[in-house]
Amino acid sequence: MSDERQVQEVLARYVRATDRRDGRTQGGLFTDDAIVQIHIRTGPDSYEPFGEPLIGGAGVEYAVTHFMSAHPEGGSSHHTTSDHIVEVDGDHAHLNAQFIVHRVRASARPAEGWPAGSSGAQGAVQPIESGYYDTELRRVDGEWKIVRHSVLMDMPIAIPGT
Repeated sequence: MSDERQVQEVLARYVRATDRRDGRTQGGLFTDDAIVQIHIRTGPDSYEPFGEPLIGGAGVEYAVTHFMSAHPEGGSSHHTTSDHIVEVDGDHAHLNAQFIVHRVRASARPAEGWPAGSSGAQGAVQPIESGYYDTELRRVDGEWKIVRHSVLMDMPIAIPGT
């Protein structure tokens, strides 16, 4: 597999771990000294940091495990990424990709079964976040690891109680 494809696969594993709320797997994608920072858009081409950065795979694991809300019954999230731009220079790589996060809510199957005329998937999918991932990676012992990960949000973020 090419280096470019391996780098893309790190992002694919990252978004799947996020959707599953799997902090251990997600944290394992980062170096011990990695820096993760969320940014919010303040203008057409400008962003400002939001909150404190996470440090290292352990910080990422802790944040996912303790701060991300569990999905409700019948609920999940689904990240999609696209337009990956990958540059590899030896043991260093840069990845930039667009993302959209979808909220998925399955309808509960009625006890008496689906009503006549029902067909297809039952529930709703709603886009809730979008932006870019801007990520630096380094090959460590033959494996690509994230060393800097910027989440560039298209929208502001509200935190309850603040």
